[in-house]
Amino acid sequence: MTALAPGATEDTTDFADADRGFLGALTPGRVTDGGGRVVWDGDAYSFLQGPCPDTAHPGLWRQSRLASRQGLFEVVEGIYQVRGLDLSNMTLVEGDRGVVVIDPLRSAECAAAALALYREHRGDRPVTALIYSHSHVDHFGGARGVLPLGHDPVPVLAPSGFLEHAAGESVDAGVAMTRRAVYMYGSELPKGPAGQIGCGLGQTASTGTVTLIPPTVHVTRTGQDETIDGVRMIFQLTPGAEAPAEMNFHFPAKRVLCMAENATHTMHNVLTLRGAQVRDARLWAHYLNEALVLFGNASDVVIASHHWPTWSREGIHRLLSHQRDLYAYLHDQTLRLINRGLTGSEIAEELTLPPALERLGSNRGYYGSLSHNVKAVYQRYMGWFDGNPAHLWQHPPVAEARRYVDCLGGTDATVAKAGEYADAGDLRFAVTLLGHAVFADPGHARAAEELALLYERLGHGCENGPWRNFYLMGARELRQGVTRTPVVIANPDVMAALTVDQLIDSLAIRVNGPKAWDVHLTIDWRLTDEHRSWHLTLSNGALTYFSTQDGRPAVRHADLTLTLTRPELHRLLAGGRFEGVEHEGDLKVVATLVGLLDAADQDFPIVTP
Repeated sequence: MTALAPGATEDTTDFADADRGFLGALTPGRVTDGGGRVVWDGDAYSFLQGPCPDTAHPGLWRQSRLASRQGLFEVVEGIYQVRGLDLSNMTLVEGDRGVVVIDPLRSAECAAAALALYREHRGDRPVTALIYSHSHVDHFGGARGVLPLGHDPVPVLAPSGFLEHAAGESVDAGVAMTRRAVYMYGSELPKGPAGQIGCGLGQTASTGTVTLIPPTVHVTRTGQDETIDGVRMIFQLTPGAEAPAEMNFHFPAKRVLCMAENATHTMHNVLTLRGAQVRDARLWAHYLNEALVLFGNASDVVIASHHWPTWSREGIHRLLSHQRDLYAYLHDQTLRLINRGLTGSEIAEELTLPPALERLGSNRGYYGSLSHNVKAVYQRYMGWFDGNPAHLWQHPPVAEARRYVDCLGGTDATVAKAGEYADAGDLRFAVTLLGHAVFADPGHARAAEELALLYERLGHGCENGPWRNFYLMGARELRQGVTRTPVVIANPDVMAALTVDQLIDSLAIRVNGPKAWDVHLTIDWRLTDEHRSWHLTLSNGALTYFSTQDGRPAVRHADLTLTLTRPELHRLLAGGRFEGVEHEGDLKVVATLVGLLDAADQDFPIVTP
């Protein structure tokens, strides 16, 4: 991995900025759920105050020390941040009657603790509005921690498309993304110099209860001006950059610019390792430039949904302009090399950043990496296929591994050959060979242990937090078996926030197609509180639908018609309860459909077959 930026360990500016405005910490820095389970433990990172050990990259160690600062901080009078109580920050802006909460962390328990810490130092102000800066779960999951059930309704602001994309990541592909996030953030690794030390963007993700309150006010254009509880905000929409639905916003009265997650103190991900849609690095650079033009001269402080603030006009310009150039350079140079015929993996080996960009701490690859970001840009434009027909129809991992191991003379010979490459310092190819050995012969204890040892060596040398965590979680799986996923994203509270269309989509992706090939059924949902009807058809293994306004006739008679409210629909889907539901037709149709739905595997293996 790349060495620490020259002089970075001696520069104390970031530490001064991270400590500036400190008002108080949560003591002890541990959050539990209603059953006493620890869902966040900031105190577990106290070891970071010591010198960097041989088992950690000095750059990642330094970044983790900065990100582990925990407590309530004053940015300017009237704007505060709680940092270090989850992966993300909670920002609180005092209004005329109460406080506007921005990004309520990932879990309700952590959000409630953060709000309590704020109130301890600033008084028991009521929450008068909630703002989601973007559609990632660590920026909305704690909503019920600040607006519990029964709370008086308040405005909930979000960028256009928020709910669609929040559902896409939390429900549609949520199980797989959440599973891989366990490896990316290393949340189940032991905290310590040889284990989990952070992820570059923060320490790790909390494992409490994920919730979601639907937005009531949508930001639909750049320049939109909203005043909530006397707090004036001017918004900049940034869809397609760090998230498919995201926005920056400016507080003109305070001269504070919130960059959401579009500008933090690290190179970010063009494609996150947990999985997501590939982001547009060119658009990202454009939005950073636009933010400079719109708000740069009118801002004295930049805050974000992660990390610490940046003060001074000079510091703001340096942060935004250098990150602008970072994303523009990696995008444009990757395309230049694509058009010279290089593949993604070849470009990742060849491309380096200009020295002026590489040595800036906020551009270092603590969270994103130049290597996997280049491959993401390649994927965005060229897809998975590199043009070589030998790669067009390859065997899946286990079948391919057995053939490689056979060519090398068996598992023992493959392990021995991997050892030769490891002794020569080529750990990358050694783990490739050992990975084939493990997939071809899962019971071969020596292959698994040798691979685990090399994963540890690679992890301990990583400047990039997610790479370190993936390597160390891989070693853990090889030695201890599958680690369970500690959190469920698509829980009843999240599902209740979805639109009816999104609910049907969540059912459609669970239909076991081959089992449903020969089943044909139709169901009508007439929702009296929505004044619409949804007409579902299952045919040829595909569940499709359309909706009509009340009073418009269905295209044809349905096997079953249910007349109900949206809450009754949620209860029906959650537990098969028909209380209060009117019906015409055969209720067995519901059981037939449910019987064709697959349950997702929340604990599938990652590095073993």
